[in-house]
Amino acid sequence: MGDQTKPKPEPQAVTAAIDPAVPPSGPGCVECESSGGWWFHLRRCAACGHVGCCDSSPSRHATAHAAATGHPVIQSFEPGESWFWDYSNDQFYEDGPELAEPHSHPLDQPAPGPRGQVPEDWNTRLH
Repeated sequence: MGDQTKPKPEPQAVTAAIDPAVPPSGPGCVECESSGGWWFHLRRCAACGHVGCCDSSPSRHATAHAAATGHPVIQSFEPGESWFWDYSNDQFYEDGPELAEPHSHPLDQPAPGPRGQVPEDWNTRLH
C-alpha cells in the first residue's frame, strides 16, 4: 500500500519546458512597453524569460508569445505569487522550480501598469 499523500511529480514535458537559469526580459510586458500599451498583470515565460501581459489585459501578450513560440509554461510575475500555468494541458501548478531573479516586477511598479499609460477606465477594459 503506497503513501497517497505524496505529491505527484511534475510531468516531464513541463520540466523540459522550463529553463530556471534564464532571467526575465524586463520589468514589464515587452510588447506593451514598445507599443505604448498597458497591462493588468504580468506573466513570465519559463523557457526564455519573455515577460508578457496576462489574459485579463487588453492585448494578452503572454498567451500570444506561448502560441507563437511553442513555449507552453508561464509563471506569474506578480509580487508574492509563484504559481505556474502550462498552456499545453491547461494545468495550474501551485509552485515549481525557482527561476532566475528577479521573481516579479518591481514593488513600486503599479498594477495595472505601467505608470502613466493606464487609462482611467481601465477596469472596464479587462477581459
